[in-house]
Amino acid sequence: MFQNEWSEFLKSEFKKSYFIRLADFLKEEYQTKTIYPVKKDVFSCFEYCDYSALKVVILGQDPYHQPHQAHGCAFSVRPGVKIPPSLVNIYKEAVDDVQIPMPQTGYLTPWAKQGVLLLNTVMTVEENKPTSHKQKGWEIFTDEVIRKCDQHPQPIVFILWGKHAQSKEPLITHRKHLILKAPHPSPLSAYHGFFGSKPFSKTNDFLQAHQRQPIDWRI
Repeated sequence: MFQNEWSEFLKSEFKKSYFIRLADFLKEEYQTKTIYPVKKDVFSCFEYCDYSALKVVILGQDPYHQPHQAHGCAFSVRPGVKIPPSLVNIYKEAVDDVQIPMPQTGYLTPWAKQGVLLLNTVMTVEENKPTSHKQKGWEIFTDEVIRKCDQHPQPIVFILWGKHAQSKEPLITHRKHLILKAPHPSPLSAYHGFFGSKPFSKTNDFLQAHQRQPIDWRI
């Protein structure tokens, strides 16, 4: 396990009964099935984005379930992997919103390293079975992560795309934070309000208004 400011929080959650049950479930799953991401990458979103550096939380649902895609950061895929449709739409909106060049990779760690926590509310999945690890305990864990983010001393931006992410809004209680909501960027819903929602410029306007460094959204 990596060592940073998230470490004590993670360690305390790992000791709780719900997480011990989740860990037992995952041990069996990893031994008997193909699970994504690989074990060493499950918590990588915390490794790339330390707590004190946190500026933005982007919530996803669960990891990509095809080979070589998931690496522990929501919406992101490994270098060299075809960019998934939802991320293509995220990029299209970013190009239109903040005039970045169209990225050629789906690897979002440049965002994460600037303080963007790319958090899936369920952090593992069985190959070819989306939402297969739903209601196994991950939601309890990530709800606690969202609460921890809500307690951050600095104003941060929560980006909630789609109904699943928006169901977590009640966990965000401090008025100093900004909540940006829009339909999910998937091809099924992107044209129903995601395109034109301008989350990237709105995020940077908010950060700059609170004397925080804006995100360079280029990949």
